[in-house]
Amino acid sequence: MKHCRKPILGYLRRMTEKIIILDFGSQYTQLIARAVREANVYCEIIPYYQQFDINETLKGVILSGSPFSVNEEKAPVVAISDFNKALPILGICYGAQLTAKTYGGVVNKSNKREYGRATLILKNEQDALFDGVPQQSQVWMSHSDSIQQLPPHFEVLATTESIPVAAFKQSNHSPNPLYGLQFHPEVFHSTEGKKIIRNFLVNICGCSQNWTPANFVQESIAQLKKQIGDRKVIMALSGGVDSTVAATLISKAIGDHLYCLFVDNGVLRKNEYEQVLHTYQQLHLNVVGIDAKEHFYTKLAGKTDPEEKRKIIGNTFIEIFDREAKRMNDIGMLGQGTIYPDVIESVSVHGPSQTIKSHHNVGGLPDYMQLELVEPLRFLFKDEVRKVGIELGIPAELINRHPFPGPGLAIRILGEVTEEKVHLLQQADAIFIDALRNANLYSKVWQAGAILLPVKSVGVMGDERTYEYTLALRAVTSVDGMTADWAHLPYDFLASVSNAIINQVKGINRVVYDISSKPPATIEWE
Repeated sequence: MKHCRKPILGYLRRMTEKIIILDFGSQYTQLIARAVREANVYCEIIPYYQQFDINETLKGVILSGSPFSVNEEKAPVVAISDFNKALPILGICYGAQLTAKTYGGVVNKSNKREYGRATLILKNEQDALFDGVPQQSQVWMSHSDSIQQLPPHFEVLATTESIPVAAFKQSNHSPNPLYGLQFHPEVFHSTEGKKIIRNFLVNICGCSQNWTPANFVQESIAQLKKQIGDRKVIMALSGGVDSTVAATLISKAIGDHLYCLFVDNGVLRKNEYEQVLHTYQQLHLNVVGIDAKEHFYTKLAGKTDPEEKRKIIGNTFIEIFDREAKRMNDIGMLGQGTIYPDVIESVSVHGPSQTIKSHHNVGGLPDYMQLELVEPLRFLFKDEVRKVGIELGIPAELINRHPFPGPGLAIRILGEVTEEKVHLLQQADAIFIDALRNANLYSKVWQAGAILLPVKSVGVMGDERTYEYTLALRAVTSVDGMTADWAHLPYDFLASVSNAIINQVKGINRVVYDISSKPPATIEWE
């Protein structure tokens, strides 16, 4: 799918005070953003080479870490001194090293790679960046270069047992405060890290911490009214949190000028079509349900490649969506539930990233439809979407639903998708999810589901030999889906679920549990 030709409006760019995070390719950049957002300050991640406007809403800049060394020939660089003329700056790891080198300091390879926990020792406990931070605390190091000599007019604020410069600042603060941290305050293992980031935001940048769900709802509705005017918006709903929250926001702004479609593509969870339509009616959304199961099954027949299945589902959905849109008059805009991780995973600081898998909601419809995108959640993480949903009064059972892939069960059936396989997987998946709820484990898991494998194995049930499918159970813990660990579910729980599936779902005689983390695996199998 291609991007729509007409521009996407960035709601939040003009709404509230903001921090820019310049990304040099660090694996931890998203964690910086999360720490800033948790301090109730809005921020955006942009590639280091992207230009940005400096205005009254922009309060500061954070420079991320990087896999590069500042001494490499092709190391990424930015005009730190130009930014600092207008804004306070905090460099983290590579960002700190780049700052030191830019102003005339010395950065060289360390005698040994410094990775893991270290003890931060403050030399200046009175500095505003370390307000409320004890004289010694644990931090997380991840670097092979070290700052061996600071530039003139810079001072050391902290050291560790092994490095002489763990934190520093420009001593004359001219024209604006300029700080550097050799460690990563954004990671869990830096015990005072989020306090340090908060101090930068509040004490150094003067942020008022007004980034709250209530303010977001109020400002988003105002921006939506301004952007949409009296035009009509069409939107596809998936039954998930993102599209539901986005549709509710748009509906609050324009009422019945929003037309929603909920398509049964044949690969939804058991009874999901009926249940979700009922919920949407309770939310007073203007929604039409479309039963297209057989059409999708026909299109998917004989297809086994994961990307091909995703594209078939996406293209078939477009076909149905286009057909329904033509029945409506004067539709000029398309609503989508795109969220920030979708955007981040689809962009690389080094240019177009390698495709891990297609995101079904990054982009839009074909150019010929000429629809302008409306994406009110484009700059929110998943947990922020949930908080906004609660603020909007959306029922908790929908807000707290696990993420579910756009292609549905089609990418949880490895190999060809058939109606028979969908029926098997729907039953097994329902047993697993219901068991998680009944054992009070559902809310402790970020995402869970069952995967039907293209593998049959021999089994014995009663006195009869069976040769049936193998089912994999997958459950992960995560904060925002960017990284994930496998959920350590109790053995007796897994045994009970396995027994229930094998006994109740004819066609499955073996159940396994996936203990892979992301990375290196992905949450979904396809």
